[in-house]
Amino acid sequence: MKKLGIIALTLFMQTFFSQTNRFVYQVTMKPDASDKNDIKTENAYLDISPEKSVFYSENRIKRDSIIQSAMQSGGARGFNRDQMENLRSIINYSIEKDKKNQKTIFKDRIGRDVYTYEEDRPLNWKIMPETTKIGEYKVQKAETDFGGRKWTAWFTTDLPYQDGPYKFGGLPGLIVKVEDDKGEYSFDLMKNYKIADFPTLNQFGNTIKVKRADYVKQQKKFMEDPVAFMSQGGGPTPPMRMGGNSNPADMRKRMEDRIKEEAKKNSNPIELQ
Repeated sequence: MKKLGIIALTLFMQTFFSQTNRFVYQVTMKPDASDKNDIKTENAYLDISPEKSVFYSENRIKRDSIIQSAMQSGGARGFNRDQMENLRSIINYSIEKDKKNQKTIFKDRIGRDVYTYEEDRPLNWKIMPETTKIGEYKVQKAETDFGGRKWTAWFTTDLPYQDGPYKFGGLPGLIVKVEDDKGEYSFDLMKNYKIADFPTLNQFGNTIKVKRADYVKQQKKFMEDPVAFMSQGGGPTPPMRMGGNSNPADMRKRMEDRIKEEAKKNSNPIELQ
């Protein structure tokens, strides 16, 4: 009986630690450099298992679900554009942290393809003696410089994870809150619960692995001339349904205007350098 009890306990512990834990962060952003009163707020997930963690937008999962349903019910005809519009997100990237190899992998769409790079800048934290309580957690202060911003984080050892939202991690506990000194970006832990496994994130186009500096260059090229960027490498620019019988020149102009307007609204990125 004693052996059976030990086996049962072992199986329970293996099941417990193999589960994926989801931490929901409220992300508050001021993405428009010309209008700091324009504050955007949305939720993001940090899903953690013993092997890895993935950080991504809650709206992305909801969009993926709508696309999946549309494809199963007749493609574009079953596509609800109003729903998609309501689920627009500033957090269009995803970040995976490989626990075993200590690597942080960033993925983001530029034009038709997904660009991915391994983060090459270590986070050098200065742990401070200050402690306080945020919600139910006792937390301690830490500071770092990253991406051209000064960040203050509050981490807890009440939870068995050394991780955090976005690219943040490497502290002796889970980051409950992290914000930059200008008050332009903040991540606040709201709740957590267990999920069966990591969701599958839809990915369209090719995946192109590059160095971080090359990703920055490609992003800049896309913003300067999106149509030319999407046409490079051969093949036609993806068709755009604008309604009516718009000619190709009109469609190209509308696309350029839309992307430039989005670029203006996102002119204050989380990483300044």
